[in-house]
Amino acid sequence: MESIFKSIEVFYETKILGYINTLMEYPIKILALIIDLTIVIYLLYKLIKMIKGTRAVQLIKGIAVLIIANFLSEFFSLNILHYLLNSVITYGVLVFIVVFQPELRKMLEQMGSTNIKSFFDTDEDATIESVDKIVDAVEQMSKEKTGALIVFEKESNLGEIVHTGVQINSEISKELIVNIFVPDTPLHDGAVIIKDNKIVAASCILPNTDREGLDRSYGTRHRAGIGLSEVSDAIVVIVSEETGKISIVINGKIASNIHPDVLRKELKKRLKRTNIKNNQITKRIQKISKKKTS
Repeated sequence: MESIFKSIEVFYETKILGYINTLMEYPIKILALIIDLTIVIYLLYKLIKMIKGTRAVQLIKGIAVLIIANFLSEFFSLNILHYLLNSVITYGVLVFIVVFQPELRKMLEQMGSTNIKSFFDTDEDATIESVDKIVDAVEQMSKEKTGALIVFEKESNLGEIVHTGVQINSEISKELIVNIFVPDTPLHDGAVIIKDNKIVAASCILPNTDREGLDRSYGTRHRAGIGLSEVSDAIVVIVSEETGKISIVINGKIASNIHPDVLRKELKKRLKRTNIKNNQITKRIQKISKKKTS
C-alpha cells in the first residue's frame, strides 16, 4: 500500500507540479495548451460524428477501456498485466484496420472529398437545405389536408421519445416525409423526429399537455406538440388534418395558420447555432399570432 501512495506522490510531483511550473515559467505555453486542446476536442467531435451509427463505435469504446487499463497497470507497476495489455494494443491496431476496413475507407473518402472549409463547417448549410425540404413537404400536406406532426430536436435529448416510435435514420426528403404521413399507412399516426439533418424516427408518441383553456379547434396533434414543447426546447410543426392550417410550437407557445414562407424563415433562424434567446422566441411567436389573427 505504501508503494502505491509513493507512486502517486512521485507522479504528482514530477508530472503535474512539474507541468504547472513550466506553464507558470512560460505563460505563452498556456495559450498553446488552449489551442492544442481546442483542436483535439474538435477533431474528436468530427471523428465521433463520422463513426456514429457504424460498427466502429463499440470497438472505439473497447479500445478506450484498454488504454485506460494499460495506463493504470503501468502506474501501479502491474508489470505482467501491463505487458499483456501493451501487446494487445500493439497488435489490436492491425486487427482494427483489417476488420473495419470498409468504415475506415468511407471515412477517408469523406475527408478526401471535402475541402477544409466544409470539414470545419458546423452543418448550418445542411440545416437550411433540410428546412427547405421539410417546409416544401409541409406546404404540400397543408394543401392536401394531410395531418402531420414534425419535431426538431435541439439541446434537449429526445431519446425516450425516439424509442416509442420506429427508428428510420434516413436522409431528409420531401417525398419521404409526405409518404410517412399518408393516412392509413403504418407510420402516419405519431410524430417524426428530426435530428442532425436526418429523419431519426417516425410514429413517435409525444406527451399531451395538461393545460386547460386551449382553443377547441386544437386536436390531439396540437396538444401533443404543445406538451412536448413544455418539457423540452424542441420545435414542433403541425399540419391540421381538418383545416390544413400550419402551426408552430416553441416553449409551449403555439402560433397557428402560419404561411409556409414564414415557417421557413422562422425554422432557419431557430435551427442556426446562434439561436435566439427564449424570451425573444416567445415575443416573435406572439407577434406572428397577432398578425395572422388581425
